[in-house]
Order: sequence, then C-alpha cells, then structure tokens
Amino acid sequence: MALKATIFKADLQIADMDRSHYGSHALTLARHPSETDERLMMRLLAFCLYASDRLRFGRGLSTEDEADLFDPDPTGLIEHWIDVGTPDPRDIRKACGKARRVTVLAYGRTVPTWWRQHHEALSGQPNLSVLSLAPEASAALAALAERNMEVQCTIQDSLVWFTCAGTTIELHPEPLRTMQA
Repeated sequence: MALKATIFKADLQIADMDRSHYGSHALTLARHPSETDERLMMRLLAFCLYASDRLRFGRGLSTEDEADLFDPDPTGLIEHWIDVGTPDPRDIRKACGKARRVTVLAYGRTVPTWWRQHHEALSGQPNLSVLSLAPEASAALAALAERNMEVQCTIQDSLVWFTCAGTTIELHPEPLRTMQA
C-alpha cells in the first residue's frame, strides 16, 4: 500500500516591502512521504519570496518536469518557474525553455559543491536566478514545521523575517546568480 501525503495548513501573512506585496494566503501544502520538513518549509519560503495571486504549488516530488511552484500568466503559459533544492542542470535548462523566468532556491550542505560543479553549465541561461540559503537557516526553518501554522513573513532589503509559533528567525537568501535583463 502506498503511503499518502501529509497535509499541512498555513495561514500566511506577507509584508514584502521590496516588491510592495502585502497579502494574506490560506495555503494547503501536501508533504510527499519522501519529503522532509526542511524541503516543505523551503517551498513555503519560496512562496513567501515570490507570492502573487497566481502563484501555485506544483504536484510534488512524484511529478517529473513540473516546478515546485509556478506562476502562470492569464493564458496559462508559465511566467515564473520555481524549484527548491539542487536540481539537475538538465532539468533547469528545460525549465528555462518553458518559462519566462526561472528561480532555484538552493539549500543544504551540498549547495557549494553543486554550484561549483554546475554554474558554468547554467551560465547560458539568461532567465535563471539562483539563491542559496545557509544549512543552519534551512534547519531552523524546518524546526518551525507544524501541521497547522500561523506564519508572518516580512521581507525588506532582501532580508526575511519568518515568524511561526512565537519564534522569529532571520533569513539571508544569498544570490548566486541573478537573471540577466
């Protein structure tokens, strides 16, 4: 018998002063049986960083060739493709061909090695941005995961304050690569 996804609910309040986006979002996140709390919370952080009225979660780890989050334009084409973790460069290049803008939010101890090995292969993708979150920060984020969460996220000057269950952590997503204009 296959294991079922675990459902997490998040009442999210976002104040993103960098993008002038302020909003409330009632989110349902399905955590695949092989997904960690760390990855789940990184997906939630990615939502906070790029929130819009159209931003959606993908179908999850079991679905290849689909973004972790995506923002479709009114015609259904993908405006923004967002992946978390350290995806295969071939998958990133495919995403760059499908979306106007692609962002990877990398996390974990392997990020420096992954980036060192693949940054040249990705250098020809003008619509790609890569951010990295320190392992200590993603671990602190994972520790906040609960089945029902009330989350406040404030973003200013590229710093993120993430508050959940009375605990606030400060996150510094580091840009490894910025999309070229």
